[in-house]
Amino acid sequence: MSEPNEHAMQEEGVPEQEKLLIKHAVGGRTFLDSSQTPVYYEVVPEGDGWLFVIRKPPAEALENILRWKDELNVFRFYEYRDQPTEKHWFYIRENAVRYNAETEELTIYARSNIEYVPDEF
Repeated sequence: MSEPNEHAMQEEGVPEQEKLLIKHAVGGRTFLDSSQTPVYYEVVPEGDGWLFVIRKPPAEALENILRWKDELNVFRFYEYRDQPTEKHWFYIRENAVRYNAETEELTIYARSNIEYVPDEF
């Protein structure tokens, strides 16, 4: 008997995959791409926005994110089997990025975002 295919069991309209992308807002350089470098993260509602908590970010990514912390764009991509990819673009303001070396947690606070489907543009 073969193992069930997890993709075949995926509910319709539920993302098959999610990706976190952190880029330099001015130059567009990618600092972190969770599809290339797996990293544990979560996004939780916080006040009027969202708090991204990234545990143990790679050293090079962390260095660049902290260096350019006031010039970041954060994206979440939701990839579906039965519909186009959905993109969430979060706006990061000044003083919204923190790193706790003791817990190895990088936090980024976003106050606003735009949700769209790139295929529609």
